[in-house]
Amino acid sequence: MTPASLTFLNKIDSPSDLRKLSHNSLVILASELRNMLLNSTAVNPGHLSASLGVVELTIAIHYLFDTPVDTLIWDVGHQTYPHKILTGRQLNFESLRKLNGISGFPSRAESEYDAFGTGHSSTALSAALGMAMAAKIRGDQNRQHIAVVGDGAMNGGMFFEALNQAGELNPNLLIILNDNGISIDKSVGALRNYLLDQSDKQSLNDFSNPFFEAFDVQCFGPLDGNNLEELLPALEAVKKIKGLRLLHVLTTKGKGNEVGEEVHKPSSTNENPLISIETTIHTAHPLYQDVFGETMVELAQQNEKIVAITPAMLSGSSLMKMKERFPDRTYDVGIAEQHAVTFAAGLAIEGMLPYCTIYSTFLQRGYDQLIHDVAIQNLPVIFCIDRAGLVGEDGATHHGVFDLSYLRCIPNLSIAAPMDETELRNLLYSAQFHKNGPYAIRYPRGKTENTITPKQFKKIETGSGRNLRYGEYLAVVSIGQPGNAVITALDQLQTEGIHIAHYDLRFVKPLDTHLLHEVFSGFKKVLTVEDGSIAGGAGSALVEFANDHGYQNVIKRLGIPDRFIPQGSPEELKKMCGFDVDTIILEIRSLLAK
Repeated sequence: MTPASLTFLNKIDSPSDLRKLSHNSLVILASELRNMLLNSTAVNPGHLSASLGVVELTIAIHYLFDTPVDTLIWDVGHQTYPHKILTGRQLNFESLRKLNGISGFPSRAESEYDAFGTGHSSTALSAALGMAMAAKIRGDQNRQHIAVVGDGAMNGGMFFEALNQAGELNPNLLIILNDNGISIDKSVGALRNYLLDQSDKQSLNDFSNPFFEAFDVQCFGPLDGNNLEELLPALEAVKKIKGLRLLHVLTTKGKGNEVGEEVHKPSSTNENPLISIETTIHTAHPLYQDVFGETMVELAQQNEKIVAITPAMLSGSSLMKMKERFPDRTYDVGIAEQHAVTFAAGLAIEGMLPYCTIYSTFLQRGYDQLIHDVAIQNLPVIFCIDRAGLVGEDGATHHGVFDLSYLRCIPNLSIAAPMDETELRNLLYSAQFHKNGPYAIRYPRGKTENTITPKQFKKIETGSGRNLRYGEYLAVVSIGQPGNAVITALDQLQTEGIHIAHYDLRFVKPLDTHLLHEVFSGFKKVLTVEDGSIAGGAGSALVEFANDHGYQNVIKRLGIPDRFIPQGSPEELKKMCGFDVDTIILEIRSLLAK
């Protein structure tokens, strides 16, 4: 849609421009905004469906409330594309999720209208409550605070912790329950069923909501959140009320996209929804998560004790086939990472073999449970850490770059990182035979290295690395997928007659001490390469090993520097961080020259 074809949208640079429009004009604006989203994300993929569902809601909030003076927090932040367009970022929207462009999530550094960063879910009410109480302390009783919370995000424990306190404090705070029956996949659990029952009241004008009313929350709705004629007067009415209140709106995820509406239609049945319509490029190289999902089905067929657990990432982690084949051994616990970990601990105590599958960035949320409930009790829980390393366009909130560092210090835990899809399959297979406590396997987002994956499994001994190439001058020690960049770099150097040794560490804990003694006794200079934080990561483990054993080798570490990495393509970010092929070659040349 070109600017010339727009009636209202191209005239809006901020909500103050929006508020100059008549009520009747807002319907046309909603259509223009939705079309812009469809056209933009067709060229520049992103989290389309969530944003399509909140077009009318976004317009209504900014039309009626005095943002940014009135604080607005979105939970989760991937539904904020309409918000970004209406708050001064329309002209730059084509840069969404690109390097140096607009973030795919709210960012306080990006706009005063982004009151709080929400890349992870279930945080909005806690943050809004803190802001509301700060206003109350200052004596500002008129400032509004709005938390738009999805029904999927309400599964998270933080929401209920905040709700419990909010009910006692009675802040001037409006919770807008954006109920579309979907988080990433279909919402799960008893709360989902309760909200389905509540949505049936829409035609009955019965606005009671006993669950939230038990927390002293004034409740209104449900109403059609995609119908401005219903939404505007209802929002205007709750705006005039002081205190803690909730407006329940029903929206359609993927609204305006025929496929999206069908895919994301809420249902009370147990049928699995279709795969997400978020744009995906299919190639001959399978995705790592698909290799994981296929392997899980194979292993579950062989071992009846294996169960799979995921916190609301059934399709994202490719466990749909596992759910279809073994519905009684596959659990989507909703957006509840802490519960997922301790739930896995309980299964392990009773003799089951849980494969707890969590994105690296989300496992941070279950850290205490991993230590207290799993590691201290030395339970055989297998953590499948998806999206490890740089995930690309989702940026700092979603990069999985801290796991090696925050896991390596935990006693009893074994930690592995496969270099390719074959190694991933073999580590998943081998983990079931590990009897000495928890076991973590981290693997990246994106396409695998090869198009054909051997079907036969090979057992890998815990704590074993491997020598991939002999050399004369220097040794490169890599862990995980970056080992493939090392191979490419060393191939190029070899054409110049420069022969460099290459070792795949494979396990950051326990370390292969025999292999490391070979490295440090055979090479004066060592280069480490990883896609995790340099501080405390695999390179740090080698520095500690060298120090503990009296080695005086020169050690250069490549990986994620000590700063938050923005969004961009994986290739751009690897170059930025300094472990792409070209930089590896430069670092090797530099070390050889010293």
